[in-house]
Amino acid sequence: MAGVSNGVILTRFADRKLNGGWSGLQVIVSFARHICRFGIVFERETGTRGAMRILLVEDERYLAEAVRDHLLASGDAVDMTESVVEAEIMLRVTPYDVLLLDLNLPDGRGIDLLRALRRAGSVTPCIILTAQDQISDRIAGLNAGADDYLVKPFDLHELSARLLAVARRYSGNPNPLIRLSGDNGGAIEVDLASRSVVIDGQQTDLTSREWALLDQLLRRPGATLSKAQLEEALYEFGAEIESNTVEVYVSRLRRKLGKAVIHTVRGVGYRIEG
Repeated sequence: MAGVSNGVILTRFADRKLNGGWSGLQVIVSFARHICRFGIVFERETGTRGAMRILLVEDERYLAEAVRDHLLASGDAVDMTESVVEAEIMLRVTPYDVLLLDLNLPDGRGIDLLRALRRAGSVTPCIILTAQDQISDRIAGLNAGADDYLVKPFDLHELSARLLAVARRYSGNPNPLIRLSGDNGGAIEVDLASRSVVIDGQQTDLTSREWALLDQLLRRPGATLSKAQLEEALYEFGAEIESNTVEVYVSRLRRKLGKAVIHTVRGVGYRIEG
């Protein structure tokens, strides 16, 4: 089927409708999504990057849902809206790692939202997703404060790669390889790009949530993150969270990586030393 490769939906989507109906590209995405619901097509993406809390502002529902499902499969927490006003509110109350922003929205222009954010001092990374592919449009978006510009149609794996590049720039560490000391001085290598953990030369597998928690701590070495901060980073709005969820995943990580890796600061939270 066109638009599906190796079990992963490629976002081949146009903003414009043909003769008031769906374009063939929209039909591809819609058909692929119905297949995915029966577990036939959509595969879990691995080996790309760390987990993030992402705000997706997009008014094309089929595109938004395809992107959301792809990011959720990578372990990200994703909130969605098609409204400029709602996006402004969500950005005020939630510390997002990345903003994915369409330019043409029902109640305003995405570029005006971005300019307002930058004037207010927001440094939230932003990737523009749009069908506007003129050089002048790209220049305007970048000058407004966007970190990257992705023109529709685009490949979902390319989106993941661009998210990783933006995350590395904002972390101040372009090198995706991090080395930690485990129990008894054991060597732990974490590759943020491939989402792999090697302990004393042996590959160690992590679940998506275990990886998401580890990634949050690694991106703030030496900083103590509270339970609420970790929950906020790991789960989208509306997700049900058990009261001991963070403790459970910290315990699982310690069993796999060693007790010395994650430090508990009593009454405050958890940290990994820089």
